[in-house]
Amino acid sequence: MKKNLLVFVCCSSFFLSSCIKDLDKSPIVGNTSDKVYSSIEGYKQVLAKIYSGFALTGIQRGDQSDILGVDVGFSDYLRQYWSLQELSTDEAVLGWNDIGLTDLHYMNWTSDNNFLKIAYSRIYLQVAYCNEFLNQSTPAQLNQKGFSEAQKTIINGYRNEVRFLRALSYWHGLDLFGSIPFITEQQGVGNYFPPQASKKELYDFVVKELQEIENTLPAPKQNQYGRADKAAAWALLTHIFINAEVYTGTAANTECVTYCNKIIAANTYALDPVYENVFKADNDKSLEIIFPIVFDAVNTQGFGGMVFLVHAQVGGTMKPVDFGIKTAWAGMRTTKQFVNQFKTPDDKRKLIHTDGQSININDITAFTDGYAIKKFSNKYSTGYSSVNTTGVDMGGGSVGVDTDFPMFRLADIYLLYAEAVLRGGQGGTMTLALEYFNKINKRASPNWVDVTSFSLDDILAERARELFWEAHRRTDLRRFKKLTTGDYVWAWKGKVAAGTAVDDKYNWYPIPSSDIAANPNLKQTNY
Repeated sequence: MKKNLLVFVCCSSFFLSSCIKDLDKSPIVGNTSDKVYSSIEGYKQVLAKIYSGFALTGIQRGDQSDILGVDVGFSDYLRQYWSLQELSTDEAVLGWNDIGLTDLHYMNWTSDNNFLKIAYSRIYLQVAYCNEFLNQSTPAQLNQKGFSEAQKTIINGYRNEVRFLRALSYWHGLDLFGSIPFITEQQGVGNYFPPQASKKELYDFVVKELQEIENTLPAPKQNQYGRADKAAAWALLTHIFINAEVYTGTAANTECVTYCNKIIAANTYALDPVYENVFKADNDKSLEIIFPIVFDAVNTQGFGGMVFLVHAQVGGTMKPVDFGIKTAWAGMRTTKQFVNQFKTPDDKRKLIHTDGQSININDITAFTDGYAIKKFSNKYSTGYSSVNTTGVDMGGGSVGVDTDFPMFRLADIYLLYAEAVLRGGQGGTMTLALEYFNKINKRASPNWVDVTSFSLDDILAERARELFWEAHRRTDLRRFKKLTTGDYVWAWKGKVAAGTAVDDKYNWYPIPSSDIAANPNLKQTNY
């Protein structure tokens, strides 16, 4: 079991804003806010709840969820974020027969799609938790509660982490849905219809928040594992800046280079010598990961997150024991177009299972149609399996895994640096961009011969090979103007077997129709 912040508290002080009031909510009971926010331990427990919101469905492990009325497994934050980022691209297809699921890969979803509703609701649930914590940790509140100066310093540290986590969720909301409702701790709790912010307003808010707190967070790798530090804020900013033109119409490539440089100059992170080890059960030891979503075989059991990603990739002739798990869910595969991204025969990142699989997808619901991926594993880099195979089982084959999700890692930053420099960003050099590009490829291919130049298309292809199934692909394809167009198609894009262009409205997901109906301030702006 990992040493992390997986401590949970039942607290009645959390309320959802009106933007998700159409969903049933599981009651969070046990203590009033006055009791919960009366001690350092209480604040830390709420902080743990906010962190765990990315990995768990409820305040307890297993089959409970803060959101009722949906399948508990599907109600997980990371599972839905990953699905919206990957299933809409060439990298992943999931053919289970749940209504609306295949629409994500077909790119013909509507505002009534339940999976969009779940992802949207999870984002705002996290925002609501963050807002309440921030509302309860103002200087006035801490003075009123009688905390000492030393205690205030500790709580203010937690407060800055919560501001980072809220910025992360607001970035997810911006990147997925575009113009969305906006609410902060200033509005308090209760009945309130949040106004709709433009993409530019959300972008400005998130950038301002992160830049205000970046120097107040612990130095890189000086916080408890899995918690935010300066490098986590810098990494989030690199992603926001590289996509600035998509969000605002104005590029911010120089700013992207600036924050890539901060991470690299910290001299704290390094490429893992073995690519596969970044995705195994002991990846908490990897020097490459900048900010993870932490999973633990005992404390984060469920049907979402990394449990989903490890189990759902295994099926057909693949053996669950080879991945440190008991059962195969036989769900996700990839398309021929993604497989064709690999050009070098000895590329170690080509973690693809072909035995018993067809490279063509004639039937999207058949696991054997499409090559399988074997990227994530619940086995340690030393070869033995995680503790979940020794009897920790929730039933139905669902167990915990020890593998963490690498939200941000160094190889991604290297590629963002190279891309931003190529796009004209100042403060970097092509010499270093080439060095980083070649360094990534040398790890992947022992016989790699250094290149002396690369194009934006080379960067996009390299990001696919290096970062596949890490929830970047949809954002990358849109930034490179290839998500909806006919310039690049993949199997079943547009619900056509060979793939076809789709309407540009599918560059964004629509705000769920139920929320449009519930909040008179909202309208569809992108869809």
